[in-house]
Amino acid sequence: MGRRIIGGAFISLDGVIQAPGGPEEDTTGGFAYGGWLANLFEEAVANQVDTLLSMPFDLLLGRRTYDIFAGHWPHQPQDDPIAAMFAQARKYVLTGSDRQLEWQGSHRLVDLDALAALKRQEGPDLVIQGSSTLYPQLLERKLLDRLVLMTAPVTLGAGKRLFGDGTPARTFRLIEQRIGANGSVLSTYEPNGALETGTFASQEPSEPEMERRRKMQEGTW
Repeated sequence: MGRRIIGGAFISLDGVIQAPGGPEEDTTGGFAYGGWLANLFEEAVANQVDTLLSMPFDLLLGRRTYDIFAGHWPHQPQDDPIAAMFAQARKYVLTGSDRQLEWQGSHRLVDLDALAALKRQEGPDLVIQGSSTLYPQLLERKLLDRLVLMTAPVTLGAGKRLFGDGTPARTFRLIEQRIGANGSVLSTYEPNGALETGTFASQEPSEPEMERRRKMQEGTW
């Protein structure tokens, strides 16, 4: 049967997932709002995190998120429940770099073929944290099984987005949705196939509409 790949993301209303935890977590691109989640965190989000990280699971991370985690979680008190779970879990890192992965229990995946082979094996679910660069690739290869979004009531205007460049057109099926007391929206989705387009128009386009389309094609609209 193999493993599921489950993506879990703290996300703003405008789709940003960069550096929710602290000001120095990820300042690349001049991102100025690191720690945006701290004052918006609420019990419903905490409960969703507990559900997402219910053991057993292994972590699936991009290289930069791995660096963030490896610099933080192994150095926290081991009575911290998340630190203890991350210490127990295997850490799979999708990276082309051959740099040594020093966090105990870390394993390199050199490409998506290696990840697909791992997914086919028996074992616990692979849970993604952060790692925005993974999502377009996983969707393209149809490797993502579930998406758990914890959407905070805030816009950031800039930053790394959950679905960045290269994201394929796909549809999703809503599995569950709840709203926290402070406005966080907790949504669970599963991929549901390719996107099919349609139209609401019930009659032939007018002459002004045809002219608008001509200008649009010419780049003069």
